[in-house]
Amino acid sequence: MSLLLEPAAPPKRTQGQGGAEYLPFGNVEARNGLQARLEIPTMIRALRLPIGVDILEIGCGRGIALPVLSERLMPTSLVGLDIDPTLVALAEERVAASGIEARVIEGDARRMPFDKESFDVVIDFGTCYHLSGGTHGARNALREVDRVLRPGGWFVHETRIAQRLAHPVRSFGRRLPWKDVPALAAHRSSVLWAVRRKH
Repeated sequence: MSLLLEPAAPPKRTQGQGGAEYLPFGNVEARNGLQARLEIPTMIRALRLPIGVDILEIGCGRGIALPVLSERLMPTSLVGLDIDPTLVALAEERVAASGIEARVIEGDARRMPFDKESFDVVIDFGTCYHLSGGTHGARNALREVDRVLRPGGWFVHETRIAQRLAHPVRSFGRRLPWKDVPALAAHRSSVLWAVRRKH
């Protein structure tokens, strides 16, 4: 989600749960701090996200957003999902250190380990744009978002503009196949972030 460019040297490809290959983003502490202090609070205000609901963040990585979401939105439940076991462990450490109530689960956004209609809000800081499998992978993830959202639920995601600013090379030519998930209808936008509501 950061407006800073990704590191010049490409990170090494790794294997996530089930052997799914993906290319993780490098860790940039300055970017993490910017996200926590500025970008995530700005997104929450701009989109007027609901307070006191069940929230899932897909592709939670190191868990940068989880303490901010907990503090600002006071969710009834907060879950982070990531495919990388190393990042899941780091996110668990961050959650424990911050003293918030949140669960971090290892899993694939294309096959989420949650029951149907489990969440009121699903948040994605760009994961769907970068899943392996291209459009097919993104389509599977969006269908999973639709499945785990309750009726009227919100899917909060970065726009293509945000992706182009943050990751100009890696996001080149990538789009999300919205026509394949008609239940997720455009609801609200603020240039870098948008909300789709489940009908």
